[in-house]
Amino acid sequence: NRMSPDDHYQDLKRVILACSGKSRRINVIMPYLYEGRQHKRNARESLDCAFALEELYELGVANIITFDAHDERVANAIPLAGFESLPTAYQIIKEMYRQIPDLSFSNGKFMIISPDEGGISRAMYYASILGVPLGTFYKRRDYTTVVNGRNPIVAHEFLGDSVEGLDILIVDDMISSGDSMLDIAREMKQRGARNIYCAVTFGLFTEGVEHFDKAYEEGIISKVFATNLIYRRPELLAAPWFADVNMSKFVALLIDAINHDSSLSNLIKPTDKIKKLLASKGDLKDMSGNS
Repeated sequence: NRMSPDDHYQDLKRVILACSGKSRRINVIMPYLYEGRQHKRNARESLDCAFALEELYELGVANIITFDAHDERVANAIPLAGFESLPTAYQIIKEMYRQIPDLSFSNGKFMIISPDEGGISRAMYYASILGVPLGTFYKRRDYTTVVNGRNPIVAHEFLGDSVEGLDILIVDDMISSGDSMLDIAREMKQRGARNIYCAVTFGLFTEGVEHFDKAYEEGIISKVFATNLIYRRPELLAAPWFADVNMSKFVALLIDAINHDSSLSNLIKPTDKIKKLLASKGDLKDMSGNS
């Protein structure tokens, strides 16, 4: 497929224009939000994501539904339109139970890690619903140099309790090249962590999977969980360390609810479903952290 994200976005607008004036309502389900990482202006950069959302709204789109937006505050660009950024936590936790036979969140040996300060709210949700400790990293950058359009990361600094003997789940919205994720996993291993898992909504793996293969062989990572909301290369699906989280049923239920004008509340708020899942596995904790 040689089409770029820009090509796909132009095709989306063509479809919307073809429907305009004939359809009762136009809803767009865009699993991976177009230009979602270009959500704020640095220096003279353009606000691509906000402009794209405004453009879709002006074309007559009533609702835009995406998953795990890089920054949900981009919805402020279209305050009069429907915008939902849906979490994937329930499906990921469910797949973790399926893939890891001895998984336990209630044995005091588990911690959630946020790879940077930008994803702390996502990691806080996992830590809160699972009743486990939270740690985070912040990225120290060299602001005197620009490499591939970004200031390079000098080091990842950890903030949190000891991870010695703990199982770790690193939570983020996406894996791009994966270098930062593996750097954090290696740092956790050096600090004495036991099993290290990664959970993301979008596994891009822009530089291939070879460095993850090597990390798996070295015992740095145990599993990487990512959804099928974007294309996954055959070599990724075949990797022993990769777990494909199927979102097809959820998206089907979402489309059905929208077409029948049903409430989306039960779909967009997974907390109750996660609690039921934890209770069925004996891992449900009360607010004080007791099983």
